[in-house]
Amino acid sequence: MQTLPFTRRAALSSVSCGFGWLAFSALANKLSAAAGDKPLLPKQPHFTPRAKRVIFLCMNGGPSHVDTFDYKPKLVADDGKPGSRPGSVWMAPKAEFKQRGQSGLWISSLFPNVAQHADDLALVRSMQTDLPAHPQAFLRMHTGTSQFVRPSLGAWATYGLGSENENLPGFITIAPPNNVGGAQNYGSAFLPAIYQGTRIGSGGRFTGSQAQVKNLQPPGTAQAQRLELDLIQTLNREALARNPHNAEVEGVIESFELAYKMQSQMPAVLDLNKESTATRQLYGIGERDTDDFGRKCLMARRFIEAGVRFVEVGSGNWDHHFNLSGALARSCGGVDKPIAGLLADLKQRGLLKDTLVIWGGEFGRTPYAQGNDGRDHNNKGFTLWLAGGGAKGGTSYGSTDEHGAEAVQDKVNIHDLHATILHLLGLNHEKLTFRYAGRDFRLTDVKGEVVKGVVA
Repeated sequence: MQTLPFTRRAALSSVSCGFGWLAFSALANKLSAAAGDKPLLPKQPHFTPRAKRVIFLCMNGGPSHVDTFDYKPKLVADDGKPGSRPGSVWMAPKAEFKQRGQSGLWISSLFPNVAQHADDLALVRSMQTDLPAHPQAFLRMHTGTSQFVRPSLGAWATYGLGSENENLPGFITIAPPNNVGGAQNYGSAFLPAIYQGTRIGSGGRFTGSQAQVKNLQPPGTAQAQRLELDLIQTLNREALARNPHNAEVEGVIESFELAYKMQSQMPAVLDLNKESTATRQLYGIGERDTDDFGRKCLMARRFIEAGVRFVEVGSGNWDHHFNLSGALARSCGGVDKPIAGLLADLKQRGLLKDTLVIWGGEFGRTPYAQGNDGRDHNNKGFTLWLAGGGAKGGTSYGSTDEHGAEAVQDKVNIHDLHATILHLLGLNHEKLTFRYAGRDFRLTDVKGEVVKGVVA
């Protein structure tokens, strides 16, 4: 079982009962040397990094590449003709494609605001994954495997590099889905629990209390709380000394320390009201369709600006088996302005050059129709893009066939993607290992090649 960082009001309130203040202080001073350990301190990468931090914009459900970022004139020409699957027909894109920016990247009218940043995007149009099923594909995107419990990409990145702010988690996930692997998608598995993601909101919900961390305000003075924590940590470390291989106790110790530190800085980072009206408008906050995802993106920027290493931002409802014409437009409309606002905001603050922004889902959709107005799952070919953080802007890498059904040139699998992300962070995916159960494990298992075509 993994233990997420949390505040300790309930846990500690019962501890001080029955202890005199002097005895309480004496026990609190019996701290082990482990109290000085700081696993989230910044670590040296393997080589000079292009990116210092990551924001992963994760579209849960499988966005249709042939309607958004993978233009196929042949699909337009063959609209309504028999498709590659028996009984199917090709279905033309639901939006018009145009060449954008000086690079001339083809991007559909469903992303008019993101299209203005075409020269910052590295489109990977030849992505592939193993299975066309949401839980397996989503887990593989996040952990490299759908068969075993393994550390997530964010956990590996934080394990390899630490954090730039010891008062905040190194890895935060905003509104992750509940139905496609759950906590495994941001878990640390056999890595120390301190490297797993801290969740804010869930199931795509991010309004009101969902956008907060509970019990951030301590019930008493900071001095009293520190004494309470020192006492309970002494007891925890004594328990760990008796059973040094108990990951649960180790996780509790690290979580309590991080939770104590979070109380000093997390409330300020969560407070979006500190942002100017112009910045909030840039992200679409206050507008009906974009308010939710705009708040997520702005919070992601505030977290990475405060020193968090890896932030994932979730968006659901991309599983368009029917009503593609209306539903896809709503999904794109909800994220387009916030994403463009995020890219613009990072750029004007000088953060985009060393912040890697990733956009994509677990797979794509079929170029042939499902029913009258839908597309089925497609794991054989889909699009994902990178921006900033050493990504080669204005680039289209790889390609699918003439209809967009399958990657045929410069294929990129999930291990290749992970190797590339780690490479941009200055980490050699073959050397970033952790010894567990008698062998050295890594995010990319025994596979993965850096996709140099998207590296600036």
